[in-house]
Amino acid sequence: MPELPEVETVMRGLIPVMQGQVIEDVWCGKKGLRSPFPEGLAERLSGAKIEKLDRRAKYILVYCHSKGPHGSFANALGDSLILSLHLGMSGRIRILAPQDNSQPEKHDHFKVKLASGHEIVLNDARRFGMVFDLPSMQLPTHKAFSHLGPEPLSAEFDADGLAARLGNKMVPIKKAIMDQRIVVGVGNIYACEVLYRAGISPMKQAGRVSGEELKEMVRQIKIVLREAIEAGGSTLKDHRLPDGDFGYFQQKLFVYGREGAECSGCGHDIKRIIQGGRSTFYCPSCQS
Repeated sequence: MPELPEVETVMRGLIPVMQGQVIEDVWCGKKGLRSPFPEGLAERLSGAKIEKLDRRAKYILVYCHSKGPHGSFANALGDSLILSLHLGMSGRIRILAPQDNSQPEKHDHFKVKLASGHEIVLNDARRFGMVFDLPSMQLPTHKAFSHLGPEPLSAEFDADGLAARLGNKMVPIKKAIMDQRIVVGVGNIYACEVLYRAGISPMKQAGRVSGEELKEMVRQIKIVLREAIEAGGSTLKDHRLPDGDFGYFQQKLFVYGREGAECSGCGHDIKRIIQGGRSTFYCPSCQS
C-alpha cells in the first residue's frame, strides 16, 4: 500500500503538470472504486482552474477554483473545491504528455484532461482507492478527515502531544503509531524502521514508553519519512512515481522485509512477528 512518502512524492510529481492549469475534461469509469464516483463530479470540475496541490494523510488534494460567478460549482459550493484522490492498496497515477499515444490500460478508472493536453490517469487494479470532491471550507469536518491526527512532519507533531494522545494505552506502540487518529501516515514499513532506529520494542505497551523514548521516536519519524520522500518512497510492489520511475528507499531499510538477515547494528538475526494482521520486523537485541 502506498504510504505517506509514496503519496507525497506522487503529489510533488503532479505539481509541475497540474498547478495553474485549467481542467478541460474529466472521465469517470462506470465501475467506480471503493465507492461510486460522486454524481456530477465531471461537470463540477470541467472548466475549473487548479490553484494548488497538497496532501493530507494519504490523500492528494487538488484545490480548484471556478472560472467565474457562473462557473460549474461557484453558486452551489462556493468558489473553492477540492478534488481528493486516495491510492488505496494498489493505485498509481500516470501523466500522459500531449504527444503520448499510449493506449488505455485495463484498470484505468479516472482521468483528468488539462488544457495543456496532459492527461492525469488513476489506475487501480484492486479498486480500493477513492475519488471524491468537497468544498474546501468543509475539509476539517469532512468524514474522511475529521478524525485524523497531526501530520508527522509538521511542528504540531511533538513528543508532548504524542504523549497526550497515547495516554495510558496498553496497545503495542507499533499499533499505536499506525493509528491515524494519533498521527497520520506512519504505515507498516516506516513504523518498523522508526522503532528500530529509536531502539524501542514494537511490542512495548504504548502507555509505558518513556518521555525520552517518545522524543527519540518523534525525531526518528520525521527523519525516516523525510529520507523516504527524498528517495521517492519505497517500491516493493505497485508504487511508481507519475513519470513511471521507482522509489528507492527500500534499499535503505534496516529491518523491514529482512527476516533472518543479520542486524547491521549487532549481528543478531532480524525477527518477524504478526501484529494486528501485519508483519512486524525487528531486532530483539537492539530493540528492548
